[in-house]
Amino acid sequence: MEIKKEKYMHKSNVVIFVFLFILSANLIAQTVTKDSLILERIQYIQTKLNQSKPTVDGWWYGWLGGYAAATVAQGVVALTNSDKNTRQDMVLGAATTFLGATLQVLTPLNTGHAANIISQLPDSTPELQVGKLKIAEQLFKSNALTEKAGRSWEIHALNEAVNLSSGLITWIAYKRTVWDGVANFLLNSAITETQIWTQPTRTLKDYEVYCRKYKSGFISETNRIEPEFYLRTGVGNVSLNIVF
Repeated sequence: MEIKKEKYMHKSNVVIFVFLFILSANLIAQTVTKDSLILERIQYIQTKLNQSKPTVDGWWYGWLGGYAAATVAQGVVALTNSDKNTRQDMVLGAATTFLGATLQVLTPLNTGHAANIISQLPDSTPELQVGKLKIAEQLFKSNALTEKAGRSWEIHALNEAVNLSSGLITWIAYKRTVWDGVANFLLNSAITETQIWTQPTRTLKDYEVYCRKYKSGFISETNRIEPEFYLRTGVGNVSLNIVF
């Protein structure tokens, strides 16, 4: 009887040990999975920001360079031309293109710079990985919101207010015809609207996909299949069932 009892206790201890081993292995697996998802999200953000860099840089530097060149060229013509109307047009044009260049500098799109910042952040420990992900998400969101703002109605309204002011100055302040004012307004509107509608929005779309995929930055638990443990006891035996 004593021998049977010892065998039963030994068997129970083995089963409990196996149960604890499998449970700890499952917890470790969950930790590894969570860490891998964090790194996956960081890599997604960095990749998308790098992919948008050529288009963003082309648009931003292109318009900045265009505005800067137009400002200098119109300034030179205004200083060297003897025709009054031409000088007036060039002075006003230089003022508007200088304003356009200034706004371009104040509202930069620089996804490549954000990607470089992320790549330089350490991620050797789980704590550093979490911190890196938070910064990456902030930079990702910031660039997405900047692109969204660049296509907003407020930007359209601001540009049209400047263009209307330029047209009124041509007509009223310079004492030109109303059609000169209209022509000035339409020309400036065509330029600024082209700038707005050619502005890249890839980062904004990528950020929306990221939010849908990762549930606004949080790992979704709904599709994860976890093993279930059932510890059964009976007369003289203990069993462990694992259902995946």
